[in-house]
Amino acid sequence: MDVRNPTLKTMYEQGVVAVLRSKSVEQALAVADACLAGDLACIEVTFSVPEADKAIEALQKTDGIIGAGTVLTDDQARLALDAGARFLVAPTFNPQIAEICTEADIPYVPGCMTVNEMYTATQAGCEVVKLFPASEYTPGFIKALKAPLPDLRIMPTGGVSLDNTAAWMAAGAFAVGVGGNLTKVVDDDYQAITDAAQAYRKQVEAGRAQ
Repeated sequence: MDVRNPTLKTMYEQGVVAVLRSKSVEQALAVADACLAGDLACIEVTFSVPEADKAIEALQKTDGIIGAGTVLTDDQARLALDAGARFLVAPTFNPQIAEICTEADIPYVPGCMTVNEMYTATQAGCEVVKLFPASEYTPGFIKALKAPLPDLRIMPTGGVSLDNTAAWMAAGAFAVGVGGNLTKVVDDDYQAITDAAQAYRKQVEAGRAQ
C-alpha cells in the first residue's frame, strides 16, 4: 500500500493502534511503556484520560508514535497538537477538526459507520477513517466497501480482539484500533500488556498473509 505520510506509514506497518483509556497520567505512561516493550509503537491517548494532554506531552520522550483519541472539539484538537500529538482520532467526524489537522499536516482519523460518512470524511482530507463501533459489523463489510471504493483505508475499532484481528486484516483493514482487550490493566500486570501487544502484531501478520 502506497502511504506517504510517515505517521500513517508506521501505523500501516504496525497494523495496530493501542487505545489508552487509563485512570491517570501515570498509568497511561506505564501502559504505553508496556506496549512499546511489545514492539507496538502507535499509541492513542484518549481524552477520557485525566490530563490527557500531559500524558501525550510526556510520551514525546519515548520512541512511540503518540496520538490523541476521543477528540471531539476544536479546543481538544488544538490542545492535543500543542502537546505534540502526531495523529488525532475521534468516534465522530468534525469538519472543523479536519481543517485544523490539514493545516497542521497531521492525520485525522474520524469515526464513521456508513459509506456516506466515510466518503464525506475522505473528501475533507482524511486519508484513513475509523469504522466504529466495529463490533456492529463483520470483516466482510470492508470487502464490500472496497469493491466500489478500493482506495478507502479503514481502521476497525471497538470490539477488535485477538480472535478477529487476522480476519479484519485479511479483509483489507488498514490497521485496527484496540482498547480494553489490549491496554486494560489487571492486578498491575503490565507484562500481560506487553505479551498481548506482541500477539496482536502476529495476528496482523497472519491476516495479511492470507
